Amino acid sequence: MISSGQLRAARALLGIDQKTLAERSGVSLATIQRMETSDGVVRGVVDTLTKVVAALESSGIELIGENTPSPA
Repeated sequence: MISSGQLRAARALLGIDQKTLAERSGVSLATIQRMETSDGVVRGVVDTLTKVVAALESSGIELIGENTPSPA
């Protein structure tokens, strides 16, 4: 899972706005906005979350679990 803070941070690291992430992931801008304003872990349709995470990963973001060391 991804938290709203992680989502905002990933976007900031990439230097992209919400609209760009929406375009890259194929979800609506309103969905990205909702995800980023949610409290804690982002909840939603699994397919939508998968699309957003895939877009971040294809852009170079590596998501790791809490208390999990990075393999790099």
